[in-house]
Amino acid sequence: MSNVKTPTVLAFDRKLDVSDGLFYAGNWENRGKEGWETIPVREKAVRGTISNWMKTSKQDPAKMDAAVQSPNLQTVDIAALPDTADTLKINFTLRVLGGTGKPSACNDYGYMAKLKDIVDEYNTEHGFGILAERYAQNIANGRFLWRNRIGVEDAEIHVSRIKKGEAVEKWVFDAHKFSLKRFGDNKSEDFKALVKTIEEGLTSEDNYVLLDITAYSRFGRGQEVFPSQELSLDKSNVKGTKSKLLYTVEETAAMHSQKIGNAIRTIDTWYPEADELEQGPIAVEPYGSVTSMGKAFRQPKIGKKDFYNLLDNWMEKDKKPEEEQQHYIMAVFVRGGVFGKGKEK
Repeated sequence: MSNVKTPTVLAFDRKLDVSDGLFYAGNWENRGKEGWETIPVREKAVRGTISNWMKTSKQDPAKMDAAVQSPNLQTVDIAALPDTADTLKINFTLRVLGGTGKPSACNDYGYMAKLKDIVDEYNTEHGFGILAERYAQNIANGRFLWRNRIGVEDAEIHVSRIKKGEAVEKWVFDAHKFSLKRFGDNKSEDFKALVKTIEEGLTSEDNYVLLDITAYSRFGRGQEVFPSQELSLDKSNVKGTKSKLLYTVEETAAMHSQKIGNAIRTIDTWYPEADELEQGPIAVEPYGSVTSMGKAFRQPKIGKKDFYNLLDNWMEKDKKPEEEQQHYIMAVFVRGGVFGKGKEK
């Protein structure tokens, strides 16, 4: 049994560093060309109808009729393509950083040395190609488009590797030919080249790979598009307060880097119940948290398949996890975070 204990200070920098994604409008036949216009966020005042759930005491027909007469006025942000454009373009950059599994802060040298041993052992036995393939697929399938991928006629992803400001390699992917639920279906030469490039970044000592990624979604002229929604900190609930705020970067509609990063690291198919539920991958998180479902799929007291139990068993008790869970642990290192263990109170 090992004599190391999880230190109080243990942190990892993220290895997939994503920029915000900016929104542009143009036409499908102009993909890859210059001249696309930025998409602004506009304000719209609307009169809504009552559609929220009502308590039984308020379901009296007369009260409901009266409530319908009361206007539900709202001011919201909206972003849309102009009538002259049928396609949304989203552009962002991704840095794949080296030094995977190497802590950015650790106050126990013995722990850090053993951690290096298990990461080296993983790299020798499995390599980071398995993770790289999944990250690459989430780029090629356009998962990061979120709602901007649903119901579009075409979706195409252009990826360039950048060195010294110049594109030295380019790949183009039809997003609809890559599954959102399964990994490993597409083995085209372009896809394998992208996988190799991402693996190169993850396995380098202290180098990086820079990718410029542009997605095109063919919606149709004038259609609404979907930037990130901002968290409204105004809790006053005063009538007329804007109920929906959209994210902008210098007046251009945009998607948060965190939202894009979440999509790219949605590679965890190794969580408990994954086979039974058949819902596909979830984002790599220490407890397998999926906020949109209100569920943590990797709970410490159910199966001990959360990141902390798996890592502690490996580091402190020399209990090497199953291969799939080793992939998961390494993917959490790539995600980054603060994982030091405090005292129980």
